[in-house]
Amino acid sequence: MTTSTTASGPASGQDGDPGRITVLIADDQPLVRRGLSLILRSDPAIEVIGEVDDGEQAVAAAHELRPDVVLMDIRMPVLDGVKATERLAAELPRCRVLALSTFDMDEHVVGALRAGAAGFLPKDVSPEELVAALRTVHRGEAVVAPRLLTRLLATFVAPAPVPQPPGADLSGLTPREVEVLRLIAAGLDNTEIAGQMAIGVQTVKNHATGIFAKLGVRDRAQAVIAAYESGLVRAGRSGTGS
Repeated sequence: MTTSTTASGPASGQDGDPGRITVLIADDQPLVRRGLSLILRSDPAIEVIGEVDDGEQAVAAAHELRPDVVLMDIRMPVLDGVKATERLAAELPRCRVLALSTFDMDEHVVGALRAGAAGFLPKDVSPEELVAALRTVHRGEAVVAPRLLTRLLATFVAPAPVPQPPGADLSGLTPREVEVLRLIAAGLDNTEIAGQMAIGVQTVKNHATGIFAKLGVRDRAQAVIAAYESGLVRAGRSGTGS
């Protein structure tokens, strides 16, 4: 395990400079770790405080260093990224996880999102996209291209066996919230949903917050999984399939 030599204790933007983002990199390939570190260190607002090569080390280092964000490779030895993410979500809920995979269509991505990852990026993204995703995750938002997520769900998630009426598994949602959830699952952002429903963007955000709370999910990615598994949206239907 490689950690920051300048940190005398938890080196985190959570308790220090609010403009700084501290990052722990977890990947079993040294070359990948080095590449990610070099990219992130080029941004003065991002500090890489540790590098580890398996999920068990990632959990231990996160407890010690308290990073704002963990860049988590999904496929690692000892403890894979999905199980490490699940532990971090339970043990350090303020620590955000951004999952990485070599493959766009990786069945473990959905598992990582279910476990509490704030987003997913394929490893071939540009440096600019990586930095932007880190900033988004640090703000508490999710980073998954919605149309990529629906492709993943269509491939790797078993939906309800037969179509169910809205509310069958989402009975706590109002009709308006069900419609917002349907559009979120279709890949629309808040502005697009506001335009389609003829309501304000802030109203969409309020609905989304209520949906997340009622479904017990952390973000849009987990909400889309819930919508798919409930049968509210299905592969091949307008805007929701691959």
